[in-house]
Order: sequence, then structure tokens, then C-alpha cells
Amino acid sequence: MTIEELQQQVDTWIKQIGVRYFNELTNTALLMEEVGELARLMARTYGEQSFKNPEEKIDLGDEMADILFVLTCLANQTGVDLTASIQKNFEKKSIRDLHRHKDNPKLNP
Repeated sequence: MTIEELQQQVDTWIKQIGVRYFNELTNTALLMEEVGELARLMARTYGEQSFKNPEEKIDLGDEMADILFVLTCLANQTGVDLTASIQKNFEKKSIRDLHRHKDNPKLNP
């Protein structure tokens, strides 16, 4: 699936099943909530925290997909073309960071 197809599929789902988009502020709050859920799983899976229930189901991909879904909702409702935006972002990073990481002694021991 391309990013453009993702944006179209999310829009179709919202219109057919979700009734309508939540407003931008609500979706921003939902995005933060989803990021928090991923952070919680990361802290318990890779960090020092432990699960209250050791048999708790861990699905990092599902949490990441929740974030991507809400982010795509925000893009759709604010008129952002994520394909164009990520391409522009890569161009910016490629110019800005051309030597930055290669020359970083912390990354190249």
C-alpha cells in the first residue's frame, strides 16, 4: 500500500464506518494517547519496567498502526499530502545531515 492509498483508505473508512472525522484537536489528543500506549509497551518490552501481567499480549505493530491511522486522519482533515511531505522531508534531511551522522564520533567509534 502506498501512502496515497493509505490516505484514501482511511478517508473511505471514516466516511463509511467512522461517520465523520473527530475534530483536529480531538485527533491530536488521540495521537498523543496512542503514542503513550506505544511508549508504555516499549518501556516494558525494552526498558526496565515490567508488565503487571506477564502474559499480557504485546503487539507493537498494532500500536504503531494506531498511531499511523490517527496521523493519517490529521493529514486528511488538514489537507496534507503525506507522500509529498515525506519526500520533501527526506530532501531536507539529506541536505542537512549529509555528513552529520558520518562525522559523529558517537556513531562511529
